[in-house]
Amino acid sequence: MLFGIRWDTSTDLNFAISIFPILLRGLVVTLQATALGFAIALVLGLILAILRMAPYRLISWPVAFFLEFTRNTPLLVQLYFLYFVLPDFGIVFPAFLTGAIALGLQYCGYTAEVYRAGIEAVPRGQWEASRALNMSAVLTFRDVIIPQAIPRVVPALGNYLVSMLKDTAILSAVTVMEMLNVAQIIGQRTFRYFVPLTMVGGMFLVMTIISAGLVRFVEKRLPKAGIPLR
Repeated sequence: MLFGIRWDTSTDLNFAISIFPILLRGLVVTLQATALGFAIALVLGLILAILRMAPYRLISWPVAFFLEFTRNTPLLVQLYFLYFVLPDFGIVFPAFLTGAIALGLQYCGYTAEVYRAGIEAVPRGQWEASRALNMSAVLTFRDVIIPQAIPRVVPALGNYLVSMLKDTAILSAVTVMEMLNVAQIIGQRTFRYFVPLTMVGGMFLVMTIISAGLVRFVEKRLPKAGIPLR
């Protein structure tokens, strides 16, 4: 007995073992949502970062407003808007895809700023040298600027990957069967919440530690001068 609460260790252990395979299915969904959402954030963030740096205000200002909007509104509000409001306009996505899109849109605002900071950190002389060699803007970005910016942005992007992994728990609000939603259903059906929620918390902890370790591993092995893309 601890703090007036009695636990049956053997019963809880058997219960934990019995629900572990079910939670693993939720873990797979969690990882899939994280991977798809992060891919959306990486690609869309890079596109928006380039547009944000455009010299034309007609382009840069609307993009800047969109980025501010995505960063400064709650993920749950954006998720509910995509899931409940878009169907009124005839746009319907499955719950899983809706959740991944919401994650991608939320985090593209952050990744865009990370990309912009990394691009601006590249010495100005690299741009001038590219122009001297008569390289087009596309070639300059692809072969000169982006390879040098990547080592600068990996640590920040890794942090957002870990944050997105934890934010997948919010997708339970729209019935996505990720780990937290699975644990809640188990608790509702068995009236035992402590074990499944504790297991989910532990699984998130393990995943975030592993993810952070992988990010540090990649960061240490990237050449500081940049990486070739071809």
